[in-house]
Amino acid sequence: MPPTIITPSSINTAKFFRSSTSRKEALSLYREILRTTKAFHWCDERGMPWNTRLRQEARKEFEASREETDPLIIARMLVTGRDCVQQIQQKFNDAERAAMERIEKDSRNR
Repeated sequence: MPPTIITPSSINTAKFFRSSTSRKEALSLYREILRTTKAFHWCDERGMPWNTRLRQEARKEFEASREETDPLIIARMLVTGRDCVQQIQQKFNDAERAAMERIEKDSRNR
C-alpha cells in the first residue's frame, strides 16, 4: 500500500487519519491493559480482586481522557501508558521467574 500523502486541500482527511490512528492506538493499549490485568488474581485489603480494581481504574483513566484533542498530549498519554504496561509486565514476569527458580531449588534440595 502506498504511503498517504496529505495535501492542504485534504485537511479534513488529515484530521480523520490522525484521530483514527490515535483511536486505534488507544484501543490497542486498553486491550493490552485488560490482558495484563488477568494475571492479578489476589484481593486488596477490602477483599476486591485486583484485576477488577485495575480494570475499573483503567476505564476511568480512558474515559477522563476521551475528550482530549491535542495530538501531542494524546501521544504523550499513549507512550506513557504503553511504557507503564510494559514495566508492569516485565516486573510480573521477573517475579514469576524468581518464584519458579525458588521452587526448582527447593525441590532439588529435598
